[in-house]
Amino acid sequence: MKNTEITGMFFYNPEGLYPDPIDYSELIRYSFSFPNIVKAYTYSGFIWNEKNILQKIKENNFERLIIAGLMPGTVKALFSKAMTLAGKDPEKVLLASFNDYCTGMVFNTERLKIVLASIIAGVPYEFTGIPDELPVNNATLVVGGGISGIQAALEIAYSNNMVYLVEKSGTIGGKMATFDKTFPTLDCAACILTPKMVEVNQHPNIRLMSYSEIIEVNGKPGDFNVKVLKKARKVNVKTCIGCGTCAEKCPAQAPSEFDAGTCMRKAIYIPFPQAVPNKYLVDAENCIYLKNGKCKACVKACPVPGCIDLDEQDSVVTINVGNIIIATGYKLFDAGRMTQFGYGRFPNVLNSLEFERLLNASGPTGGNIHFRSQDKKGNWIFNTTTARPEKIAIIHCVGSRDKNFNKYCSRVCCMYSLKFAHLIMEKLPEAEIFEYFIDMRSFGKGYEEFYERIRQEDVSIIRGKTAKVEQHGEKLFLRGEDILKGEILENLVDMVILSAGLEAGEDAGKISEMLNIPTNTDGWFEEAHYNLDPTGTCRGGIFLAGTCQGPKDIPDCVAQGSAAAARVIQSILKGKIRNDQASVSLENVLRKIEELSNVAL
Repeated sequence: MKNTEITGMFFYNPEGLYPDPIDYSELIRYSFSFPNIVKAYTYSGFIWNEKNILQKIKENNFERLIIAGLMPGTVKALFSKAMTLAGKDPEKVLLASFNDYCTGMVFNTERLKIVLASIIAGVPYEFTGIPDELPVNNATLVVGGGISGIQAALEIAYSNNMVYLVEKSGTIGGKMATFDKTFPTLDCAACILTPKMVEVNQHPNIRLMSYSEIIEVNGKPGDFNVKVLKKARKVNVKTCIGCGTCAEKCPAQAPSEFDAGTCMRKAIYIPFPQAVPNKYLVDAENCIYLKNGKCKACVKACPVPGCIDLDEQDSVVTINVGNIIIATGYKLFDAGRMTQFGYGRFPNVLNSLEFERLLNASGPTGGNIHFRSQDKKGNWIFNTTTARPEKIAIIHCVGSRDKNFNKYCSRVCCMYSLKFAHLIMEKLPEAEIFEYFIDMRSFGKGYEEFYERIRQEDVSIIRGKTAKVEQHGEKLFLRGEDILKGEILENLVDMVILSAGLEAGEDAGKISEMLNIPTNTDGWFEEAHYNLDPTGTCRGGIFLAGTCQGPKDIPDCVAQGSAAAARVIQSILKGKIRNDQASVSLENVLRKIEELSNVAL
């Protein structure tokens, strides 16, 4: 090997970062097979501080240090300073991260040896850990019909290649279709999204498979066989004219998923007026005929003979594709888990998606803000017969930045909370609005300016956590803090909006197992490399787009959808695609290191 500098190896394994063990004893033994590694230490081997590291450098005359393990960059500064104090070159502190290149998440010892061999030899892993290439099928599967999946599908389709777009609900559009306005421009979300939805439905290179789910994936990169469960809509999409007569006659009701349960829909329904496909489907769980064999009011009312078939069964189809893009999105944190806020107990404590529908002109109140009330059957819904709130509180970071739930920042909550405040001012000019936040994270283009704009409006923006929400008669009592003034705050308001954070989708674990791609400890799909390959995964031909990878805003979702599509198109143009990272063998890596060790890199 070219590099002969006397090297000390330090294995960093912060306790509790990942649940699965790494066989550090075997990795230490392997490290000693390289002649320039003279000592190796583990995180638990001695106290990691500047004094002890400096002592080890002097005792062994280390010319180079390698920190290997999970997130080693977090302790690099400590080692660099020790090298400087020892009169050594601090640039000789190198990192071997087990989080990168799909090595650490599965903790396969042979894979970790590949990373160690490359860093010890001084040859970058990017040059040694290259999988072989395989032929690629030109067709692509996109899983998830939100804005990321739509963008990716259109990019690939316009490159004159076939796309199968699979969406588990009855319409594409995802969460964005439920929004009223987008921050920071306050553009109409539907005005941006619905043209793209129609474009997807009309594009000759896109096969839209709504109300469907992938259930099995076999094959290899470039040649995947995917089984798709097509759930029975029980309405023929080719003959349905969308007249709505069936829904008018249907006696059964259920909470509307699209409206976040803020109103009721019929058991035969279109998810929302601009749905794509704009055809009816039957909710099998709430259809009276499917539950007890009686009714068929929709069949009798339908003017198109044979259009509705309540006895239609689910079917399974198999498609063959070369690439798969996962764009399955997120779920909203269940605010009811934070019992101190009373969500689910107090009717006028809302989560953010419920309030989005309340603001939306296509929502249950036509965009007017009213209190929630019970209908004749006891369902809590919104309608225009109730009064309107005069004081509204918005609580940030519900379920985010909280060690009891999710430690990470969900990125979008601050901005959509500010958007809510602005829209409330538009609709209720006389209302008092209170924003309770921890830190204001306005990170994107135009976001800080949007924050400053809201500050100039008549909104009380208070820095401090809210401790609890209680029902006092018809009012909601908030107790919290203002850390800038050093005061405990108590406030009586009419409505509370909980800015809930984002969590990994409910089906992320199932898809992860099906595709053999890892998720991190928070449940988000793990990218191949956070910086160098944010859309790729450890499996060749499988890419990520949008919030399935982690919380992000709409512009980032669109950009990542395009980026994933670009990777797919690249492989199609080349006619080849790289195999899985797991296919790279230690033997081949060592051979490449020998070939490259004498080349200036």
